Amino acid sequence: MKVGILAGGAGSRLSEETDLKPKPMVEIGERPILWHIMKHYDHYGFNEFVVALGYKGHVIKKYMVDYCMHNSNLSINMQTGDVSMHGSDTPDWMVHLVDTGLDTQTGGRIKRLIPHMGGETFMLTWGDGVSTIDLHALLEFHRSHGKLATLSAVLPATRFGHLKFEGDMIREFAEKPKTAEGFVNGAFFVLEPGITDYIDSDDTSFESDALVRLANDGQLMAYRHHGYWQCMDTIRDKRLLEGLWDSGNAPWKIWE
Repeated sequence: MKVGILAGGAGSRLSEETDLKPKPMVEIGERPILWHIMKHYDHYGFNEFVVALGYKGHVIKKYMVDYCMHNSNLSINMQTGDVSMHGSDTPDWMVHLVDTGLDTQTGGRIKRLIPHMGGETFMLTWGDGVSTIDLHALLEFHRSHGKLATLSAVLPATRFGHLKFEGDMIREFAEKPKTAEGFVNGAFFVLEPGITDYIDSDDTSFESDALVRLANDGQLMAYRHHGYWQCMDTIRDKRLLEGLWDSGNAPWKIWE
């Protein structure tokens, strides 16, 4: 089963990092967050990726090519310029990099990826979030209901401490808790090719248009994930994720 990753947005809220690179290439522990996401899927045996490029897509192309070169022994024919790699320490991934336009919206990018998915069920996520979602359980849930789309509903931590009062006395303080009322779209989708009927053009937003229509037609299901999930929207989020990684306690690092 193939995995689509949307990696074409400009990431304007991370402009400190994204002036020179697309957001999926912003690093956590000297590795792009895109790499962390791919490692998660690979852990569950999903190792063929179709990456939707847009803003500064050449940076992702160069990284993927250089990654193979930098993690392999090389033999170079200096007369012909032929290069062969051996003794590689690279993951067993097949990565398809697809230019989907500079200004294409999320729905449009997905519609452009669908022809590369082999006419089969596929997984899809954004290129800026990590989690501990059990991808086998997610896929099993999707297959159980027979609808066109499943999204992972997640419980993000609030930014501020939560207070419970008795009069003016604080009876309970919880630093950045999760609340059962706060499920949000955490991406990590499983989708059927038929969703293309809900995406009109490059200008279609998957979130505010296609998902709304899928829900109205009873074709959108939620897989509830109560474990770790974190997106990287701001420099604050990046520093949070880097701190966890550097401490050796990154929850999303479920691979060996």
